[in-house]
Amino acid sequence: MSKGRFPNDWFLKLKTAFKQESFKDLREFVSGEREIFTIFPEQHEIFTAFNETPFDKVKVVILGQDPYHGKGQAHGLAFSVKEGIVTPPSLRNIFQELESDLGFEVPNHGNLLDWARRGVFLLNTVLTVRENQANSHKDMGWEEFTDSVIQAISDEKSVVVFILWGKNAEAKAKLIDNKKHLILTAPHPSPLSSYRGFFGSKPFSATNEFLHKIGKSPINWEIKSKN
Repeated sequence: MSKGRFPNDWFLKLKTAFKQESFKDLREFVSGEREIFTIFPEQHEIFTAFNETPFDKVKVVILGQDPYHGKGQAHGLAFSVKEGIVTPPSLRNIFQELESDLGFEVPNHGNLLDWARRGVFLLNTVLTVRENQANSHKDMGWEEFTDSVIQAISDEKSVVVFILWGKNAEAKAKLIDNKKHLILTAPHPSPLSSYRGFFGSKPFSATNEFLHKIGKSPINWEIKSKN
């Protein structure tokens, strides 16, 4: 694994993290894994979130765990899949809450690229995974890197909305300055926990109300169906 297509604006914020011995070890680990296993996402898509949402455009951070581990699913944006891939259950629940919250129709695909390009940074805490083995790259170094990403956003951005779904995401709240940023928490949208408070949490309207209050333009959360 190399830095690959990593945009310069983010690199300047994270150059210390890239220089860490732990990141060098992580690169070697992922490269070694690719020689033995099928790893998702593809090499050129690991940093899609960074390429599609420039640092200065970040208004909202939605934090995921690790990439989808099914063939063709992961493409570098948390919770997102490309057109033509069946929408995973957690994302179906996110769309259901979006429809309930803001009235937008559930789209016929699960590609969240439009969100990314509108300032929603879709970050997983772990950026790679073995095929069909969830959490297989957990505790291998990605968390240290993505903690640095969260910290950089918290330290260097003025006001950002952090949407943390589930206990793993909520644990990252300690990295965020809650005196200047808004932190929204709720249970994870997975089928196992969505009925414990995710449904009805209204994160999309809460985000836009906050952005409006501080004089920023709201997020257009609508994802349109494809023909």
